[in-house]
Amino acid sequence: MRDMYCGDVTADQLDQTLTIAGWVDRRRDHGGVIFLDMRDREGILQVVIDPDTAEAFATADRARPEWVLQITGRVRARPEGAVNNDMKSGAVEFLGKQVTVLNEAETPPFQLDSHSKVGEEVRLKNRFLDLRRPDMLNKLMLRSKVSASIRRFLDQQGFVDVETPILTRATPEGARDYLVPSRTHQGQFFALPQSPQLFKQLLMVSGVDKYYQIAKCFRDEDLRADRQPEFTQVDLEMSFVDESDIMALTEGLARDMFKDVLDVELGDFPRMTWHEAMRRFGSDKPDLRIDMELVDVADLMADVEFKVFSGPAKDPNGRVAVLRVPGGSSLTRKEIDKYTDFVSQYGAKGLAWIKVNDMDAGLDGLQSPIVKFIPDVVGDVLARCGAATGDLLFFGADSDTVVSDALGALRVRVGHDLGLVKDQWAPLWVVDFPMFERTKDGGLTALHHPFTAPTCSPDELRADPLAANSRAYDMVLNGTELGGGSIRIHEPAMQNAVFEVLGISEADREEKFGFLLNALKYGAPPHGGLAFGLDRLVMLMTGSDSIRDVIAFPKTQSAACVMTDAPGAADPNQLKELGLRQRVKVED
Repeated sequence: MRDMYCGDVTADQLDQTLTIAGWVDRRRDHGGVIFLDMRDREGILQVVIDPDTAEAFATADRARPEWVLQITGRVRARPEGAVNNDMKSGAVEFLGKQVTVLNEAETPPFQLDSHSKVGEEVRLKNRFLDLRRPDMLNKLMLRSKVSASIRRFLDQQGFVDVETPILTRATPEGARDYLVPSRTHQGQFFALPQSPQLFKQLLMVSGVDKYYQIAKCFRDEDLRADRQPEFTQVDLEMSFVDESDIMALTEGLARDMFKDVLDVELGDFPRMTWHEAMRRFGSDKPDLRIDMELVDVADLMADVEFKVFSGPAKDPNGRVAVLRVPGGSSLTRKEIDKYTDFVSQYGAKGLAWIKVNDMDAGLDGLQSPIVKFIPDVVGDVLARCGAATGDLLFFGADSDTVVSDALGALRVRVGHDLGLVKDQWAPLWVVDFPMFERTKDGGLTALHHPFTAPTCSPDELRADPLAANSRAYDMVLNGTELGGGSIRIHEPAMQNAVFEVLGISEADREEKFGFLLNALKYGAPPHGGLAFGLDRLVMLMTGSDSIRDVIAFPKTQSAACVMTDAPGAADPNQLKELGLRQRVKVED
């Protein structure tokens, strides 16, 4: 039906007679000559139809955007001055001799070009049209290249591609499971996997040694720009390795993939402990393209009369820190108020600030509502921060968590707003995470997951769980966590100690994890792995704002598919077969 893609026709095919097929991107009538821009996944080819081919001309004359055409003709060079260097086919045009309409099309609900501003709801409702847009098609094509590059690298490294079950049992991994009722076991439920975590550990016990999978995962959680209820994970696991082995391999994978797909050299991957990342950047996934850092000043504020600062400064769980914004004194009060509203999302009760209008003028060169409360220490604060004329200092004073979260997020927001983000790729390893963290109700939860190996013995873990670090590591790129992994627990005694610290009873352990505990008794090798979020990775590589732009058929922020109108009601007979009865929600 066709000899080549439209976008692949170049000067290499000069004077050849070919057949192409695709969609009409634009139709133009210039002085009796019709121009059709024919589009397919590889790009656009300009087709010229002269009136001396009457039948072809008549067909082209009635063609409209998005009609599907087949055209046979000859490739010729474009006239001098008409070459379009922005197109792969821009040096040639196609002289159409035969035009066949394969299908007509109604007028689309929006223009299929990169300049058309269309609401996301409309785009997702008509996703099959949205994906025709070159920008969207290119993202899907790049995603395919990324997947192929990953598979090629891991195959060369001796990894085995193994599919793990989609229908499994519910296990607590930090988010809600999607449950699937069983017809053959009425009253019981499968769960869709949040990750292949336990199965890939079992594969290591089985002796597979090196496993990988590009796996679908499911989490019933609230959505954000980088979250979806179903997402794709590049999952891998290795036996007889330590942290350095896995980090070296996945670092090589990332370098190889970026070079292969984008022709980008990623460079060095510095390592930073979790504690250092939180202290300097207020984030466990710091964006190193932004030079601003948080500076602790609690020791300077402990004895001031201003309780807003001295209270947290004296609190063992408090923090007082400063974010210096170079050139930030140009910000207006209205803009500062917007940043105050912004940090309130992270629990901050306010945002104190000082403008350094003239460093040499002492207190008279400062503009701030708080300077009068800290006159004796403000000079030391400025010196510690390295403040200069024209800078703006933002202060955070609260619990350690609130200050780190608020100023860490503010650092990124201000960096982007003021153009302080360097145009580069900045990879990073974050290591030495705490094993546990406190929940809001005072309990403990695993910072990564309960199968991560701690750096201490079982007895030391029980004695002081909050002092334990985990053998976990996260790969971060430009402020986004690309992948996270860890060395796993391979001994039953340690796994039981972690369950005990988390308050999981022996009965619950046996019910939910009995198969894993049983497997660990039969010679489980030391093992570990890592999982990349493929959607996030492609989002970064394409410069997209949301992973919805790099998923063919994503859900909305309410976890719905507006194109297929899913989720939908179930047939009553099907519910009956499953032993289920739908409760009617009573309106308040």
